[in-house]
Amino acid sequence: MKKCSLVLCLVLLLSVCLPVSARAAELPLDSQSALLMEKETGQVLYAKNEHEQLEPASVTKVMTLLLVMEAIDNHVISYDDIVTASAYATSMGGSQVYLKEGEQMSVHDLLKAVCVASGNDASVALGEYVAGSNDIFVEKMNQRAQELGMTDTHFVNCTGLPADGHVTSAYDIALMSRELILHHPDIRQFTTIWMDSLRDGAFGLSNTNKLIRFYDGATGLKTGSTDSALYCLSATAERDGMELIATIMKGPTSEKRFEDAKTMLNYGFSTYALYTAQPDEALPPVSVSLGTRESVQPITDGSDRLLVQKAQLPNLTKSVSLRDSVTAPVAKGDSLGEMVVSDGENVLTTVPLVAGEEVARMSWGQMFVAFLRMALMAETS
Repeated sequence: MKKCSLVLCLVLLLSVCLPVSARAAELPLDSQSALLMEKETGQVLYAKNEHEQLEPASVTKVMTLLLVMEAIDNHVISYDDIVTASAYATSMGGSQVYLKEGEQMSVHDLLKAVCVASGNDASVALGEYVAGSNDIFVEKMNQRAQELGMTDTHFVNCTGLPADGHVTSAYDIALMSRELILHHPDIRQFTTIWMDSLRDGAFGLSNTNKLIRFYDGATGLKTGSTDSALYCLSATAERDGMELIATIMKGPTSEKRFEDAKTMLNYGFSTYALYTAQPDEALPPVSVSLGTRESVQPITDGSDRLLVQKAQLPNLTKSVSLRDSVTAPVAKGDSLGEMVVSDGENVLTTVPLVAGEEVARMSWGQMFVAFLRMALMAETS
């Protein structure tokens, strides 16, 4: 009896102390694999068969978009660059914008073609432009996947067209989706388009992601479907400053994948919130010995965003501990203390408090002047 009671206590303790990702509710999903992740913290809020290796179809293009956006933001290429379509790019089947060999289109418009119409020909044209050849671009896709910790993934092409060994997982899709929207938010100018056109209005585009029109706060990201992959999706949406990523693999129908994504997103937005852990009162300055300034102002180090259940918000407490003094020189970012955020007895996070500015050490001449000043003050007191 005592043994059973001990086990029960341990279970209850773990249920309180484990992170939110381990306590997600069961959701009525029809898709074979799914995952819900919060963008800023990367915390997993719900998972179902999240590491099962499956065909991603055109959700593959999230990695294609990531590499293109990295090249743009690193000033390797630009939106205005003109790309000439190769014979190989124009030979792609499936979803396409019907590029002709030798046709020229800007990087900007090719990105629009990929994000809105899921153009396979546009994806290959961009990959060839970034890497020099399609094969090298696919190598870069796999290399980037390894760097992101996508251990369930192997890419064979940049389009998601069926190919032996071309697999990923709901978890890995969330990883690359997070990398894209977290570090390259400019992608939203394409992923939030509902209807647009190419070739000066001659070719119409309609977004394959129906959530863009029909889900409040939808920001993207990419659909995919083939006969073998069935219906896949990486759906992103933002409300109240929190952006969520819902990934779906092997949905039985197109409508079911969108419904499953909405179910996860609704669960996330109704249950969780991003909390900014800031001190309740202004932090006092910390004294500095032998410095060119007498004190330094502590600030949070930037890791003050915390994902919590909304029910926890009224119970959160913060306790601050600061050093009495530090000795110069003080560099910006040097540790000055910490702030502990708790829910009752459960510590949720510890936020470092650091120097918000640098304080140089006095020179020997400055120390001598300071010593004389103190001596004179002592004589006159």
